[in-house]
Formats: sequence, C-alpha cells, structure tokens
Amino acid sequence: MADRITYVGLDVHKESIVVAVAAGGLRGEVREYGRIANTAAALDRLMRKLSGEGVGLRFCYEAGPCGYGIQRHLSAHGHECMVVAPSLIPKRAGDRVKTDRRDAASLARLHRAGELTAVWVPDAGHEAMRDLVRARLDAVHALRRARQQLSGFLLRQGCHYRRPAWTKLHRRWLAGLKFEQAVHHIVIEDYIAAVEAAATRRDRLTAQIEAMLPDWTLAPVVAALQTMRGMALVNAATLIAELGDLSRFANPCQLMAYLGLVPSEHSSGASIKRGRLTKAGNSAARRLLIEAAWTYRFPARVSRELLLRQEEQPKPIREIAWKAQLRLCARYRKLARSGKPANVVTAAIARELAGFIWAIARRVPPAAG
Repeated sequence: MADRITYVGLDVHKESIVVAVAAGGLRGEVREYGRIANTAAALDRLMRKLSGEGVGLRFCYEAGPCGYGIQRHLSAHGHECMVVAPSLIPKRAGDRVKTDRRDAASLARLHRAGELTAVWVPDAGHEAMRDLVRARLDAVHALRRARQQLSGFLLRQGCHYRRPAWTKLHRRWLAGLKFEQAVHHIVIEDYIAAVEAAATRRDRLTAQIEAMLPDWTLAPVVAALQTMRGMALVNAATLIAELGDLSRFANPCQLMAYLGLVPSEHSSGASIKRGRLTKAGNSAARRLLIEAAWTYRFPARVSRELLLRQEEQPKPIREIAWKAQLRLCARYRKLARSGKPANVVTAAIARELAGFIWAIARRVPPAAG
C-alpha cells in the first residue's frame, strides 16, 4: 500500500495534455507540472517521473471526445484513473477565468477533496458495440434528412402524394412524375439515390448489430428486455449499449435520475417548486424510452411477435414484462383521461418503464467475457 498519494489532474486535448499535481493532505501543494503530448510514450514518461517509492498516483480527467484510451492505459500500469462527468464538476460562481492550467489544477484539487463524480467506463468490447449502434443511429438520422430533402423538393414543385409514403407504390409514383424543366428530373433522381443509399446503410448496420450481438457479454440482458412491449432487438441493444451494466444502479430511482426523467426541483423552506424534466444523462437512451412509452397507449396484450420474443425467457422475466404492460397501459389511460398533455403522459410512462427495465436487468447475469 502506498504511504503517500499524489493526485494528478489532466486537461486532455487532441494533441496535448496539461498536467497539474496535488500533494496528499488537506493543505498539500497544488502545482502545475506542464504540457505533454497526448501519446502513450508521453504518459509513460509522466508516470515514471511522478511515481516513486511509497507513492501512489491517482489520475483524473474530464469525459470528452478523446474517449477512454488514457484511462485504460493508466489503469493497465496499475494506477487509479477516474473519468469525470463534466456537468457535475463544482464551479465557483465568481470564477470568470478559464485556462487549461486552471482546469487541470482544479481537477487535481477536487479529486483530492473527493468532490468529483466518475462516469462508468465501458470495456473495449462494450465500447465497440456502442459505436456500432451509434453508427446505426447516425444512418437513421441521415435517412430522415434525405427523405425530408426529397419531400421539400416535391413540395416546391407542387407534387403531393396523398397515401403513406416511402413504400413501393410511392417509389413507382416518384418514377412517373413529369417536370417542365429537364434539370428537375436530374434533381429528383439524385434525391432518390440519396434516400436509397441511406436506407441501405441503415439496413446493413442493423444486420451487423444482429450478427455481433451473440458475442456480446450483455446479450442475455438484451434478450430479456425484448420480452417488453416497445423493446425489439435494435431498441433493446441500443438501450443497453448506451446505459451499460445496470447493476451499478442501486435502485430504479437512480436510473431514472441518470436518464433525466425526473422533474427538476427548486425548493427552500416551506416552498416546494418542481419544474420540467432535468434531461440529464444519456439523451439517446432517454429518447428510446420515450419512443417505447408511446406503445403503451394501446390495451395490454401479448402479440404474436412479442410472444415469439418471450418464448425462450424464464417465467419470472415474462411475469415482470406482463406486470409492466398491465400497469403502464392502465397508467397511460388514467393520465390521458385526467387531461395531461400527451408529452407529459409519455414522459411519466417512460420513467416507470425505466424501473421495470432495471428490475429485469438485475435478474439476468451477463455472459462470460
């Protein structure tokens, strides 16, 4: 065990890292170390210079676009490294000066005081699956944007299709359109090609998710979540890829707060004021839950598709899924009858849905990695 602990704050950028060091103890010195390159070799030299006989190093840096490579590299060499949630870093109200050196020193000082909140760091396999589902989300957004651009062009030309769009019949209707200007035929063909390319990309990534899922350690959790309404394979895989191992949440309320599905509050004394949802945490996971919550506006039932997803799951998991349907469908109708706006009702259902998801995930152990 180390006799002395040195806290190291890292302000990480693409090309460089600004380092500050805080000695152990309440009044230990906090000093600037300097700027190093953002490379493995530079980190190795930093560890050699700061470490010594009986000295333990504890690193920290803010979560950001540079990922978790630094954390994994430092942890592989036996040092503690915390990846910090940037939105939860305490800040002084009167502090109006921000520099890299100040940020690194502040991280080292707050880490020594225990005032920082760590984010969950996925392993390399989980991060790869998360990148895959995010690539599919990007493809879905690109497809939506391409369709909107095509629809905008048709609207400008006064072409209206009064049936459900993006079907084979709609594609044949597009092929039969006539324009006065010859260049418009070139324009529409380019828009159609963009839509078809985006749809092909989305389908290709969906197939890759299905192919890679059996090798994932959290695949049993994904399969168990599919027993619930609104949680087909892609939705369940995306949700777990974004949230990770749900066993780190001690209770469902922590998961709801992490997802930003709890109301904000500003209370003092006898005054209690609650406002809109905090919308903290993972926005992609929150959006998926909101979309799944819409399905509970229909009466509770087990459809043929849902039954096929439930067949291989144990009875306790199926019972939780059915209990969720009974409660959430009734809850949706009750809130809707009370005159609540549809978006408020859906957010309330999504919040309770997160609790049932937590209950199912706690009952399913991850597969051996």
